[in-house]
Amino acid sequence: MVVEFQMRLFATQSEYADRLAVALESENHCTSQSRLLIDQISIHQSNIVSLQEQNRRQAEECRQLKALLDDLERKGVRKVVDKAQVPVAAVVIMACNRADYLQRTIESILKYQSSVASKYPLFVSQDGSDPNVRSKAMSYDQLMYIQHLDSEPVQTERPGELIAYYKIARHYKWAMDQLFYKHNFSRVIILEDDMEIAPDFFDYFEAAAALLEKDKSIMAVSSWNDNGQKQFVNDPYELYRSDFFPGLGWMLTKSIWDELSPKWPKAYPFFNLSYHFEENHKGRQFIRPEVCRTYNFGEHGSSLGQFFQQYLQPIKLNNVKVDWKAKDLSYLTKDNYTKHFANIVRKAKPVHGTDAVLKAYNIEGDVRIQYRDQPDFEWIAHQFGIFEEWKLLLSCYHISLFGDMFSATVDNPICVALRRAHDGIPRTSFKGVVVFRYHTTRRIFLVGPDSLRQLGIEDA
Repeated sequence: MVVEFQMRLFATQSEYADRLAVALESENHCTSQSRLLIDQISIHQSNIVSLQEQNRRQAEECRQLKALLDDLERKGVRKVVDKAQVPVAAVVIMACNRADYLQRTIESILKYQSSVASKYPLFVSQDGSDPNVRSKAMSYDQLMYIQHLDSEPVQTERPGELIAYYKIARHYKWAMDQLFYKHNFSRVIILEDDMEIAPDFFDYFEAAAALLEKDKSIMAVSSWNDNGQKQFVNDPYELYRSDFFPGLGWMLTKSIWDELSPKWPKAYPFFNLSYHFEENHKGRQFIRPEVCRTYNFGEHGSSLGQFFQQYLQPIKLNNVKVDWKAKDLSYLTKDNYTKHFANIVRKAKPVHGTDAVLKAYNIEGDVRIQYRDQPDFEWIAHQFGIFEEWKLLLSCYHISLFGDMFSATVDNPICVALRRAHDGIPRTSFKGVVVFRYHTTRRIFLVGPDSLRQLGIEDA
């Protein structure tokens, strides 16, 4: 009995010894794994610390590089700005992805800017990182290159909108803020990368700058006339006030930008300049020439080929070297212009009837034709061949200027919707009156239903 008990006790002890050995082995394994995990965590922590240090160094390098770039930009600006000469205006070419067009524009500008470079320092502002555009711009020592790199995601406000509308607005605001606030210019002339300029472009804007300083009722000065086709212009000396924003080569002052910059729209900046009349204009108007001082050659990269052929290709670029310093432009001031323009319209012979165009053709002097409403205006404009559309087409066309990446057309749903929201201001008009030449010196005045009253003409 004792022997049997001892054998059972021995077997039990052996079993527990085996279990204890397994437990010890498991414990040793767990300890080993724990040490391995601790080592791995330690390594990861070391890597994290290393990466944090690397990130700190890279941030510091970026800060230093930015400071270096800012310093180089300041030096570049000093290079193109003569300290002894207060600039009339900075000139900026808004570019994106068309290096060949940009070269043609720069060459056209330098042809006339070189002799007045101290008055008109030249900039190229590129939206994006197209290497060909950057390389082309930086190949010219006569200008300063600035680049807008926008990595912030675009959130459109309406279904179906292209982000291009938003990118253009961002680029314009950034470039204007740079030139007005960082480099402290008092005026800026904005051009696009598919424009040529006239021989008197800079003299024109110098005279206009004096006018802007004198008369605060002028919001901006443009070098463009939408009805500036060869068959509709004659006098390179004639300037007009307009309620319509012409764009396509225009100058504004820092004081105007101080108003516009805080409320610059997320998209459709030119639409806002034209449409939000009371909010932005505050009763102010624009100056435009009869004969254009800019020519837009941007047919390619745009989906508006037919638009280009009909309205832009026939534009007459002024080729007369006008002595603007000798010109008295006081007739363009707010106090004088309405009376000046009313006198011209008053002398024009009224023509009525469905055959008004034929009658106008057979009259030697100036003619005025009254239209009842927008459809009536469009019908008469179509008969003469001038711009029929009111306002929006230019805004849509501005979008197309930036190349193949933007597919805006006059049939774009956004353009169609906005066109329906027009506020009744015909393109180029003053007090609802649209004026153009018809067969050399004869002027045609298309007069709105309330235009004569606004002009104070007695036979209204």
